[in-house]
Amino acid sequence: MSAETPVQSAGTFTRLRLRFRDWRGTRPFWAGLITLLGGVPIAYFPYATLKLGTMSLTMATTAGAGSLIIGVLLWTLGLTMWFQAATRVFAGVAAIVLALVSLVVSNIGGFIIGFLLAMLGGALAISWMPGKERPEEGKAQDGAAGPTDEGAEPPASEGTVEPGQSFPSYPPADEGPAQDSGFDSPRAEDRIGGNRVG
Repeated sequence: MSAETPVQSAGTFTRLRLRFRDWRGTRPFWAGLITLLGGVPIAYFPYATLKLGTMSLTMATTAGAGSLIIGVLLWTLGLTMWFQAATRVFAGVAAIVLALVSLVVSNIGGFIIGFLLAMLGGALAISWMPGKERPEEGKAQDGAAGPTDEGAEPPASEGTVEPGQSFPSYPPADEGPAQDSGFDSPRAEDRIGGNRVG
């Protein structure tokens, strides 16, 4: 491919992948996914029948309905983290509480697997913060505009002294009339009987 070959437009898969990446970046995606995965073992194990050779193990308990409710609530909270990012703190706290309740209700929290996943997902949801938008290139940041002409300097505000600039000086005492005879004047003069002293 040479340097003159025009760049081809992105394919459908690339466009979908970029759109998904943008969508994922505006919400606590991983927190929701981990919370969804945490609900699976909590809801599954009480209704599962595991077979070890010819022996079948049924782990259904009297609290099987409670396990199913906790699992469904964790799935709901995971979806809430995805589609209602503003309620992420509530969803995270609720996921942590449900994970703690599952230790008692649902076979030690889905054999600790669902408990750990739900706790991690809730903690990630609470700690997630939306990112700040990057300023576009070419635009002045913080509203500060640069000089319009090349080499031109912005005007100095009153009362400031630029580097290389000297302070304003008053005329010598023998040049021109006295500006003020008060004691708080920069050219204060002591007069005794109308005569200048010093």
